[in-house]
Amino acid sequence: MKTLIFNGSPRKNGDTAALVRILAANLKGEVEVVETATANIRPCRDCRRCKTEPGCAVRDGMRNVYASIEAADNIVIASPIWFSELSAPLLTVLSRLQAYYCARFFRKVEPVKKPKRGAVILVGGGDGSSERAFETAKVLLHQMNVVDIFPPVVSHNTNTQPAEKDMAAVSGLGVAAAFLNAFADFGEPEEGTK
Repeated sequence: MKTLIFNGSPRKNGDTAALVRILAANLKGEVEVVETATANIRPCRDCRRCKTEPGCAVRDGMRNVYASIEAADNIVIASPIWFSELSAPLLTVLSRLQAYYCARFFRKVEPVKKPKRGAVILVGGGDGSSERAFETAKVLLHQMNVVDIFPPVVSHNTNTQPAEKDMAAVSGLGVAAAFLNAFADFGEPEEGTK
C-alpha cells in the first residue's frame, strides 16, 4: 500500500507537519510526503496544451508527482487554513491538476486509472471556518480519482493549543489511518463519500 500526502504548510515543524507525522506513523506500507512549500513545482500557467495533448507542458518536479499520484492507493491533503481556504503553496502545486481536468473533459480520457481513498487534515488558528477548505480539498481529491474520502480531521485552535495536543484531532487521525489502512486489507476502495 502506498499513501501520498500533500503537506501545504511552509512550517517544517508546525502544527500541520506534526499531524502529518502522527498520521504517517500509523499508516501501513510506503508513505511519500510532498512538501508543497519547498517543491520545485510551478503553478499552472493556463497554456491550454493539456486540452489537446496528454501531460503538462511545464517541465519540473510535478512530473514525479504525477507518477506518485497514479501509483498511490491513498492520497491525503494536509493544510493550514488561510482565510478559510487551503494554503497558497498547496494550491500552487495542485493547480497542476488542470492537466487531469482537461484530459477528462476535453480529451475524454481518464488520466488516473486507479481509484483511491483519501483524507484531509486541516489546521487553523481560530477565527475562520474549515468548510470551504474541505470543499476545495474534495474537488482536488476527485481530480486524482479519490472515490472515498474520510471526513476531515480538523485542529482549529492552534493559536491556543498545539495541534499535537488536540486529543480530538489526534484521535481522528487514528480513525483516518484505520480507514486508509483498510485498503491494504480489503483491496480497492468502493465508491463512497463524495
